[in-house]
Amino acid sequence: MNAAALLGASGTTDFPILNALIFVPAVGALVVALLPRSRPDLARPVGALFAGIAGALALALAWQFDTAAAAKAATVGEGFQFVSHQSWIPELGISWHVGVDGISLWLVVLTSVIVPIVLAGVDPHHDPKPYTAWMLLLQAGSVGAFVALDLFLFFVMFEVVLVPMYLLIAGWGYDGRRYAATKFFIYTMAGSALLLVAIVATAVLGSPESGITFDLVALAEEQGLATNTARLCFVAFAIAFLVKVPVVPLHTWLPDAHTEAPTAGSVVLAAVLLKLGTYGLLRFGLYLFPEASDWAAPVLVTVGVVGVIWGAITAAMQRDLKRLVAYSSVAHMGFIVLGIFAFTTTAIGGGVIQMVNHGISTGALFLLVGMLYERRRTRQIDELAGIQSAAPVYAGVFTLIMLSSVGVPGLNGFVGEFLILIGSFDTRPVWTIIAATGVILAALYLLWAYQRVFHGPPAAADRQTADLRRGELMTLAPFVIAVVALGVYPKPLLTATEPAAKCLVMHVTVHSADELPDPADPVVVFDGCDIRDSADSAGDGIGDRVDDTAGDDH
Repeated sequence: MNAAALLGASGTTDFPILNALIFVPAVGALVVALLPRSRPDLARPVGALFAGIAGALALALAWQFDTAAAAKAATVGEGFQFVSHQSWIPELGISWHVGVDGISLWLVVLTSVIVPIVLAGVDPHHDPKPYTAWMLLLQAGSVGAFVALDLFLFFVMFEVVLVPMYLLIAGWGYDGRRYAATKFFIYTMAGSALLLVAIVATAVLGSPESGITFDLVALAEEQGLATNTARLCFVAFAIAFLVKVPVVPLHTWLPDAHTEAPTAGSVVLAAVLLKLGTYGLLRFGLYLFPEASDWAAPVLVTVGVVGVIWGAITAAMQRDLKRLVAYSSVAHMGFIVLGIFAFTTTAIGGGVIQMVNHGISTGALFLLVGMLYERRRTRQIDELAGIQSAAPVYAGVFTLIMLSSVGVPGLNGFVGEFLILIGSFDTRPVWTIIAATGVILAALYLLWAYQRVFHGPPAAADRQTADLRRGELMTLAPFVIAVVALGVYPKPLLTATEPAAKCLVMHVTVHSADELPDPADPVVVFDGCDIRDSADSAGDGIGDRVDDTAGDDH
């Protein structure tokens, strides 16, 4: 049976594909855990099989996602596709409610494709069975968090990813792995405690009169919280997500976690787990608390831009190549925070695209650094030189991925950053100009590191550095293809993302206006989103925030 027959032709299906994307890797983790101890060689192939099945389902999901229906969605809530909704704990209003829109779609695909690649292509060196099981559970929890439309379900999935990542760092990392894993765990748990309190408060105080609910769409439509209560809840949500992003000064766990994590752990941490923070700000911060988001935006934009500059300057001072890449993530995630709180369609859409592109580029950089460490047993920049002459193919791939991270036009990294900058300039011009210097600083620290590691006279050990092997080339090939393809033709990402971003901006703008439009006022349909004629006359700035810079033709 082909994907079209399985999923249907309009983005809706009787087959619970989102549930399958969660349960297939979860079942795979259980199967791997039950494999006989006498056959540890089976763990990675079996795990890669289950992860690969989920990856194929995710690609089918993207293929069948109905962009036309997304563009015609009357509200943000109705823009979700492939929805599965079953009662879970009815007494508390908790349900198993999952769905995707243009904001979450590509993050689900990214997660489901990257995990099988690193499972198949990266050797953990010891204890492959628990390593594979934890990776599969990490995949299941991450996808679950990206598709959850129930606050309780999201919290469960948000916490599920914590344990596997902690154990992967502590069990398969480098010399400082236990300290790094503990620091990661403490920071994330502290944020999660605030998140849990805020979720309960939002559900109890913000539910409709018909009864308590944890349903995201119902709570967002109800907007039942008093202004000060909503602001306090938003602050708690925001702190939990900003720890996960992370932003300065909540970022100190990230360089240690990245540096000490095993290669596959670093890839998944950069590509997937950091996006739980920025995705959470979009899906739960802006959607649940539009007025509070508008109120807090100046502070959060400032924090994001500080992260861009701080991350870039600190990266330039690193002696460890892996730590340099880790600090580059702080800078890139700062760009995304700026885009989210610029409140324009272009900036938010660019932020979502940058989440995906950062995962591709930085994930590939961590793979390449891990491959270099396997050859030279060091990541110290001053101990490496002339790698290009010994491993020209490796150097060529590294150059391409590095340039995509810098944001060179024609490669994937350019698209998201460009959209964020041009979209943010409309509403945050000063901060946008400051953030633009981060692009220059990124070129500085990455090109300088490349010059020191790959150019110059090689030492004896550097001359013996092996070039990329066939298996490593196959592991890197999907990243290289994505870097070029999404740089040259980003339309699939833009087409899916723009309607959801536009409706989200509308939602924030309408609910954060000083005078909300009267429900009796005539309705005007703006590219699929309901707005009121009175909104512009009230001077709420809808025309300024909802822009067509990206356009339908992109």
